[in-house]
Order: sequence, then structure tokens, then C-alpha cells
Amino acid sequence: MYNPKSMVADEFINDEEIQETLKYAEENKNNIELINKILEKARPIYTPSPRGRVGEGVQPSSQKMQAHCSVITHREASVLLACEDEKVWERIYKLAEEIKQTFYGNRIVIFAPLYLSNYCVNGCVYCPYHYKNKHIPRKKLTQEEVKAEVIALQDMGHKRLAIESGEDPVNNPIEYILDCIKTIYSIKHKNGAIRRVNVNIAATTVENYRKLKEAGIGTYILFQETYHKKSYLELHPTGPKHDYNYHTEAMDRAMEGGIDDVGLGVLFGLERYKYEFAGLLMHAEHLEAVHGVGPHTISVPRIKKADDIDPNVFDNGISDDIFAKIVALIRIAVPYTGMIISTRETQEVRERLLKLGVSQVSGASRTSVGGYTEEERPTDTEQFDVSDQRTLDEVVKWLMELGYIPSFCTACYREGRTGDRFMSLCKSGQIQNCCHPNALMTLKEFLMDYASEETKKVGEELIKRELENVPNEKTRQIAKDNLEKIGNGERDFRF
Repeated sequence: MYNPKSMVADEFINDEEIQETLKYAEENKNNIELINKILEKARPIYTPSPRGRVGEGVQPSSQKMQAHCSVITHREASVLLACEDEKVWERIYKLAEEIKQTFYGNRIVIFAPLYLSNYCVNGCVYCPYHYKNKHIPRKKLTQEEVKAEVIALQDMGHKRLAIESGEDPVNNPIEYILDCIKTIYSIKHKNGAIRRVNVNIAATTVENYRKLKEAGIGTYILFQETYHKKSYLELHPTGPKHDYNYHTEAMDRAMEGGIDDVGLGVLFGLERYKYEFAGLLMHAEHLEAVHGVGPHTISVPRIKKADDIDPNVFDNGISDDIFAKIVALIRIAVPYTGMIISTRETQEVRERLLKLGVSQVSGASRTSVGGYTEEERPTDTEQFDVSDQRTLDEVVKWLMELGYIPSFCTACYREGRTGDRFMSLCKSGQIQNCCHPNALMTLKEFLMDYASEETKKVGEELIKRELENVPNEKTRQIAKDNLEKIGNGERDFRF
């Protein structure tokens, strides 16, 4: 029986409920009256912000409004996904863009993955790290090698990492992961520093999640891969990851262990996309129902070629157009959640999805173990082919030329604004007075320390222009003063 408040995976991700949802969506895909009601329900409602009244440093003409969205259900969102009316989709895309701009503005957070080890005991049939792959070189970074990788990433300008590792209790125990986190945070090379480490490792115990929390991680990320239990068991025939329920219930254990921010994701292409979409939203609804806060991020990877993995073997691949629809509807259904697109996707695809809801991108990624210290991109230990192979400087310049603010900000995590506290900030409309100036200050650091002259010129013009969009006069002046200090060599200012 479906129960979003249950702690049992088969009940909060209930197959019968998903099947009924898909049937309902198919039956109502042309029900324009219902579709109109759903879109109207999802539309942001704007009211004057209590923190932005005149007399508190805000001029009447720039008074900030706070917005609120009545979140639509997985069943309502599935009706929209089933709709084939092009005019309706024009409205959906427009609404997704409005919600993205309302809650996240034009900031795009930048990060990089860091692969620590490709030793793995699982038999995942879509991943080249599966234990039966005998021709891929197995590698595990020593702490000295971790240090070298971090220095290489800092020299690019990165401030935020997502560490990745295969599941192997002998080669990659939790103690190894904790040692790597400690090493990463300890490196201060020139003006560089990694200020937030997110962790993408296998499902583990409450005790281990507590250890990760104590180590100072940001977000714990775990892709479900697929919510279809029968397919999940077939795709993970051996190894600890074969346990569907243990894997699916991991986020509850992470939150029990004190981790406020968790990141969901499915690997699109393994199962029917409409099924995965409904399951993903049901998981978000479950976290909200049980813990009072939904996922901090949702990732939307598509299966890609890698070593002995041929994505054409999987017959549930989705087109770029379907992909765009999914991203737009995730943005509408979970308006306060960050959305991540990686370098699995091409520049063109990423550019399209930025407008529709994506708020975080990886840049200059290497998906091989030890890849950042190599002059040429190594491919022998890659987890997947990288489609967008531009440098970080090129990615930053590209974002700015599109009108976005590349952000290296980690302030919310370092100031304790995580979980429901971050969501409150997002919902209150205070992002423009907090995240916006923080983004500008971290961008200024990048321009001073790492950018090419051409990128620096574009960035300085963008900062000057965007500074005027900080609503609160006092905050704007502080940010302006801090930007000047950064130009004179000082670092690490934040609201």
C-alpha cells in the first residue's frame, strides 16, 4: 500500500501507485481543464517580503517580493509529462523559466567531481567499474595523490567538489573516505581552498553517515539508478547494491545520521522515463513528509558510453526534447530544489536546460581516477565519456556571456544554512540579498586568481551590472566594499 510517510521503500515508492499514476496521466493527457488547473496551482504567488519593507534599506522601486509555490503532486506532474499539446508545452517551459528565475535567479553553481577509487564489488551492468570488468585498470588514490588532485583542481579555480568512489569494503572503507575528506579540506594552495565537499558513495549505515556529517561534508548524493524494483534487481545482479530496499532507504538513514542536505537522481535510459519521473517525485514527497524537507538537489544524468558499456543496449534512452520536458517539470514540481547537469551532456544540451531549471553544473570534469594531474585527459579509468570537455575558464566565460553568474559560493553550508534553513531562505525571497552577492564575490576571486584576460574583462562588466540587482542597499554597499577588498588581495568574504 502506498504511504509517503512509511520508512519502507516498497511503500513510499509503491509500484501499484506508479502504475495507477501512469494510467491516470494517460487518460487525462488531453484534459485541458485539468491541465490548466495544475499549471495554475504550480504558478508562483508573489507577496511583499516582510524583510524588504521600505525603511530597511530598500527603496520602493526595488522592493523585493517573496514567492510561494503550491507544490504539485507526482500524479499531477505526470499528467503534464503525458501531455502532447505543443501550446501547453510552451506554457510549461515558460512557467519553468519563471520558477527558476524566481527562486534561483541567474546564478549557476559550479563544481567538479573527484574520483578516488574505481575498486568495486558490485555487478552493475551499466557501469564499467563492475567487478567482472577485468581489463579496466583498478586504481585507488593515496593521500599524496589526493593532495595532488586537489591542488590541480584549486589551480583551475574550483572551490566545491563531489567525491566519488566505487563500493568496496576492503579497498574503500569509510575510514578511507574520511581520510580523503580530511586531506581535501587541509589543502590551501596559493589562494585556493576547497570549501565544500559533497559525497557520492554507496548506501551505508546511520553510524557511517554520522561520521560523514562530523567530517564536514556538504550534500550526500546517491543516485537511485532506477525506481523500478524488478529492473533494479536485474541491473544489479550481484553485490551489496543488489539490495533495493537498503539502497532506496539510504536517504532516511543519512538524515537520521544528521545530514541535512541529500541529493537524489536517476540514470535516465535504464527504465521507462515516465516511471522514473513519478518515482523520483514520490521520493522527494517522502522526504518532505517524513523529515520536513525535500532533497537539496536532484541530478538528471543519462546513460552514456564508457569502456565496455554500450548505451544502445538499453532500450529506454530519451531524446533531447524529452529530456528538456523532464527537467522543466522537475523544476515545476520541486521548485525549491537545486538541479544538477554534468559534463555527460554537450554544451548545447546544457545551455538549453539552464533556462528550464538547472542550477548547478560541473566544469572541466575528469571522470577517471587521478585524471586532473594528467596533462592529457586519461580515458582508461573513466566512468563515462565526457561530452563537454571545455576548460573551467571557458565554462565560466560561456555562462557569463549567456547572462548567468558563475558561482563558487559555499556560504550556506559554512554558515549552517542547510536543510530546512536553506529552504526557508529560498522561499523567503532573500536569495537576492544573500546568495546573489556571495556569488559575485566568489566570481571576483576566480577572476583575480585564475581567469584569462578575456574572461576577466567579461566578468568585471557582469559584476558591475549585477551588483545593482542586490535589493538591500546596506547589503549592496557591503558587497561593493568586499569586492574592492578582493581586488586588493583579500579573500573569503560571505553573507
